[in-house]
Formats: sequence, C-alpha cells, structure tokens
Amino acid sequence: MIEKTALVVSAHSADFVWRAGGAIALHAARGWKMTVVCLSYGERGESAKLWRQPGMTLDRVKVEREKEARAAAEALGVADIQFWDLGDYPIDLTQDAFYRLVDLYRAIHPAFVLTHSKEDIYNHDHPAVTDFAQHARITAQAHGHNPQQKVLGAPPVFLFEPHQPEQCNWKPDVLLDITPVWDKKRAAIECMAGQEHLWEYYTRVALQRGAQAARNSDKKITYGEGYQAVFPHVVESLA
Repeated sequence: MIEKTALVVSAHSADFVWRAGGAIALHAARGWKMTVVCLSYGERGESAKLWRQPGMTLDRVKVEREKEARAAAEALGVADIQFWDLGDYPIDLTQDAFYRLVDLYRAIHPAFVLTHSKEDIYNHDHPAVTDFAQHARITAQAHGHNPQQKVLGAPPVFLFEPHQPEQCNWKPDVLLDITPVWDKKRAAIECMAGQEHLWEYYTRVALQRGAQAARNSDKKITYGEGYQAVFPHVVESLA
C-alpha cells in the first residue's frame, strides 16, 4: 500500500495550527502522514505575551514556542514536525534552506501542499514563504536537478487563510468540512498559550467558513477551513 503524504510549509510555529489545523487533523485521522515545516519560531513578531515576562530572552522564547507547537502537532496527529529556525521579522530564506526544502519534496512526494497567501500586507514573512515553497516545488519537478532522484509530480497547492483576508486579496475557492475533527483543532489552538488572544478569533473563523460550506453544499457543516487553489483542478467528472 502506497503511503499518502502531505506537506505544510508554515512560516511561523503557530501558523499551521490557526490556518490548517483542521486539514491536518482530518487527513491524519484517515491515515495520511502529515509533515509540517515551521521555518521560523515566530520569536520576534508573534510572541508578545512571552516577551512581557520578566527576564525573557530570545532563546527562551524559541524553546517555549517549540514546546507549544509540538504539543499542537501531537493533538492534530502530525507525523513529522520540523523547526528550521530561519529567523523572524524578517525570516531569512537562505539558499541552503531552499535546497533543503527541495530535498524534502523529493523525499516525501506530497500529494498536496498547504502554505500561505500570496499577499499579506501585515506580515511580509508569509508571502515570502509562499514564493519560497512554490519555487522549491518547481525545482523539485526539474529533471536536471539531482537527476538520480525521482522527480516530483504535480501536487496541488492550497493557500490557507491569512489573518485579514480582505486586505490580502485572498478569496477561498475550496471550503473544507473540519467538523469531525474540530475538537482536535481546538485542542491544538489551546496549546498556543503565547497567543491566547487568537483562540476565539480562529474559532469564529472556523464557524464562518463552516456556515459558508454548508450554504454551498447539501451537507450539514458546522466548522470549516477555507483555501485558495493555486492550480486548476484536474477532474474526471463535474458531478
């Protein structure tokens, strides 16, 4: 039996939880091996609560952020979570990191990829990571790159929801029902103690996307996640 794999390229160590936790938990529950790459800990720009603690240091913030993300990943059923520590505000997407991601594509051959929106005027690390992830995908498809390896096919790429979608020109064209795994996503959300102010916000987002998904289907859906597809869907039926 061929192992089903998927890749989530997350700029910071909490992004995969807020934006794709439902998709991760849903596929993990179905036996998929979900790999999450956290390129940064989010140690500068997304750890305000930690920095308010007396005597806080950069290294301590990173330790706490990794601890939170690992607990969240466990709650979601992530098979492999990696922390690449590429800095934060700004993230430093080095050439070595680029080829490391290319190698990862070739190693796991994901059936689909999840990453950030193409635009985000509030956090330039996010679109930089999207470009990085898609450029690595293209290189992993190139027959002349490490020709002794099996080249990557054409996994679809889905862009998860930014914090303020209207300001980022992001519009969902895929609505995913995450109702069966909402408890797992909420548990993962509550692992992110450093950003407790976002717990209810992303619960409201899930309810809103769930309502939209129900409206656009004949299914009873409470919680959802929205995605924007990068490439056309190739199907054998329109039904």
